[in-house]
Amino acid sequence: MGLFDMFKSDSGDKMTPHLALATSLLYMMSADGEMDHEEIGHLLSVLGGQSSADGTVGVGAQNQALLDNALKYRRKNPVEFFLKEATPLLSDAQKMCILVNMIDSSLSDGQPEPEEQAVFAKFMQAFGVSETRFQPFFEVIVLKNDRSVFTKQDHPKNSSGYQVKLSVPA
Repeated sequence: MGLFDMFKSDSGDKMTPHLALATSLLYMMSADGEMDHEEIGHLLSVLGGQSSADGTVGVGAQNQALLDNALKYRRKNPVEFFLKEATPLLSDAQKMCILVNMIDSSLSDGQPEPEEQAVFAKFMQAFGVSETRFQPFFEVIVLKNDRSVFTKQDHPKNSSGYQVKLSVPA
């Protein structure tokens, strides 16, 4: 045992699919160098955020440890290391859930920044998910976050006869 072995890990927690979800969102949120309020709100909703009596919002007690571990992991490890560790642990459904939540997070503050797009591309490549396969999921999340259809009556999607449809990969 070396002198500094006690500092190797802040917790005994191993990577799990749930920790991978939380950590993935933190990589996306911090990709552009700032964490916007909308992104934090999205993270809390995914992890089970709740309001307290004083009006502040935080994660539920059961998820505080998860968030703490994800924050520690994110600070210590580059995304490439994370992807090598987490990817083999995830089922296809878990990978797609992470990707959908990452896109939702990146669009929650308006539009995805170039840095967020680059992080997302790394995740798609590591998870083995093509743009063609992900396209319908992306379209749904874009639709979900395009609230301008309510504030701009002249929005092209509000025109008579327009119908929302998903593109189906060939």
